[in-house]
Amino acid sequence: QVQLVESGGGLVQPGGSLRLSCAASGRIFSIYVMGWYRQAPGAQRELVASVTTGGITNYADSVKGRFTISRDNAKNTLTLQMNSLKPEDTAVYYCNAYRFPNHNFWGQGTQVTVSS
Repeated sequence: QVQLVESGGGLVQPGGSLRLSCAASGRIFSIYVMGWYRQAPGAQRELVASVTTGGITNYADSVKGRFTISRDNAKNTLTLQMNSLKPEDTAVYYCNAYRFPNHNFWGQGTQVTVSS
C-alpha cells in the first residue's frame, strides 16, 4: 500500500502560481511512476504530468511550458509547480502512484481554483 496526501491547493488569480505537494508513505516511493491528474466539474479525470522512476517527465499539451513536475525519492515527495495559471486549470488535482501491473494508488485530491 501507498498512502498519498496532497497539499498546496487554493484560490489564485489568472497568471498566478501555485505549488502542489504530495507526501507519500508506505512502500518504496522510488519504484512507482508518479503523476498528477486533475478533474474539473463534469469532466473526466485527465493526466496533467507524470515522472518515471528514472526521472523522465511527460506533460499534457495544455500545461507544457507552464507546469513542472518533480520528485524527491529521498523525501518521498512529488511536486507540481504551476505557473501562468488559467481559469481552465481550475480542478481538483490528484496525486497518483502506479506500478505495473496493478498497483495504482490515489490521494484524496486538492482543489485549485483560478479566478479573478
